[in-house]
Amino acid sequence: MKTKKQIIVLALAIMALCGVSTSLSAQESSAVSEKKKVTDGRDYLGDFAPKFAEINDDILFGQIWSREKELSARDRSLITVAALMGSGITDQSLRGHLQKAKGNGVTKQEMVEVITQLAFYTGWPKGWAVFAQAMEVYKDDVSGSVSSKTMFGLGEPNTAYAGYFTGKSYVKAFFSPTEKNPMSVDNVTFEPGCRNNWHIHSSEQILLVTDGRGWYQEEGKKPQPLLPGDVVIVRPGVKHWHGAAHDSWFSHLSVGYYTPKDKTNWLEPVSDKKYGELD
Repeated sequence: MKTKKQIIVLALAIMALCGVSTSLSAQESSAVSEKKKVTDGRDYLGDFAPKFAEINDDILFGQIWSREKELSARDRSLITVAALMGSGITDQSLRGHLQKAKGNGVTKQEMVEVITQLAFYTGWPKGWAVFAQAMEVYKDDVSGSVSSKTMFGLGEPNTAYAGYFTGKSYVKAFFSPTEKNPMSVDNVTFEPGCRNNWHIHSSEQILLVTDGRGWYQEEGKKPQPLLPGDVVIVRPGVKHWHGAAHDSWFSHLSVGYYTPKDKTNWLEPVSDKKYGELD
């Protein structure tokens, strides 16, 4: 099975072969999970307190949180939640960091243990207040016994494309396409039995399996079982689907090159009958 570092290097190599700029520093490459530039400060306080917003986005989240070689994003999330709870901060700031912790792979069970222990040291009422927030953040939480062990963490519920999936899926974005750099890299996680509809891409897509067991099938061909380390190249115009085995979680990196002209044509679901015939 490939390690996280090997998977990242492979993804970057694919990007380079596609002619996309990969001028990341060694530190940025090893901490690729900090992918998206944070703009919360500018979005909320940009006009009122621009310097504070700049420091929040560029230094706190742009520099400190990205130092994953020194301390993982998951551990930073746990520390931040503990600091906020200890300070009695239980507003939207806490909610945001609980969501960030979930996205960084902290499971519901782990968060419950953290809050319970902290309640003894910070005060029982604070425990109640934080649990109220955590219950909302983790209300759709899936079994942490598997999801917490995925290579890149669970990510956020894939609500934008939920209508094209049977079952629940989750996405953790690494690189989002821009006009200058149209490369997209996401880690997609499927719960057991989850699969996407048949669909067709107008540009090439590469799938790098990171966790669990799943399936890939092209129209007119036999289903192909997938395990960690497997790579699938999906050619433009090919009708296909992919997803988890019925009894296993499944995650893969999705690497694509999407210009404004590119699109995905979503088609019919994979029927329960056909899916049920898989081993």
